[in-house]
Amino acid sequence: MISAKTSRTTMISAAALKGLLGSCHPGPTAAVTLLVAAVIVASGRDAAGSVVATAAVLAGQLSIGWCNDAVDAGRDAAAGRTDKPIAAGLVSARAVRAAAFTALALCVPLSLASGLQAGLIHLIGVGAAWAYDLKLKATALSWLPYAIGFGTLPAFVTLGLPGAPWPAWWAVSAAALLGLGAHLANVLPDLEADLAAGIRGWPQRLGRTGIAILLPLPLVAATALLAFGPYGKASAWAWGALVLACCVTAAGLTMMRRAPRALFAAAVAVAGIDVALLIANGAHLTG
Repeated sequence: MISAKTSRTTMISAAALKGLLGSCHPGPTAAVTLLVAAVIVASGRDAAGSVVATAAVLAGQLSIGWCNDAVDAGRDAAAGRTDKPIAAGLVSARAVRAAAFTALALCVPLSLASGLQAGLIHLIGVGAAWAYDLKLKATALSWLPYAIGFGTLPAFVTLGLPGAPWPAWWAVSAAALLGLGAHLANVLPDLEADLAAGIRGWPQRLGRTGIAILLPLPLVAATALLAFGPYGKASAWAWGALVLACCVTAAGLTMMRRAPRALFAAAVAVAGIDVALLIANGAHLTG
């Protein structure tokens, strides 16, 4: 018969595990990992290479999410952010910090398994995201880690292929633009809380209206690059993808007052459209 003490310990462990999973920013982590995994598979890597490269991306994203929540733990607690697992008491900041470093340690060999160049490029992107978490989040340069982090992903994919080819300029540019859009959309729901906590990153300086005005530009521009970049002109279905991206972005802007996360969901949807456009177009990522 299970004792009350054992039962209580199990419940605490389950709550801590739930808190740890919630602290990794599961939505963005899953979205980035799945979208990059689709590109990795479409690039022509074999099954083993695709699994290892996807694991590297997942480890990197987990480390970034956990680092972010560990760094923000004191600020979230002071603000009464019960939606944050650490502030809600589900998991300790120490445990989340340890998870972040563990995931980062795993990310290194998993990234280098794709080759030295590919691995170093991916680690540069992950390092940029850590720089955001640790320092740049509250500065006017908060956009830079997002541009670098997303922009390095196509290079990680192509440099892991035979011959280690570099990606096409339009693929890197589109990924970096998606990063800028994701940054703007991700900040919007927490804008007031960030300002109250003294965080003055690039989106916070723009304000809610500025973000709403600027956000469509990088998202639509990224889709346009993927529609026109490979061949210099878009097919009928590529034009359709561009129109769809515009409609999704507009819907996110329309819904953002009622659903604060709508813009981020729109950014993820546009990224999905872009990945589908790249794969269906048959365009190789290399220049």
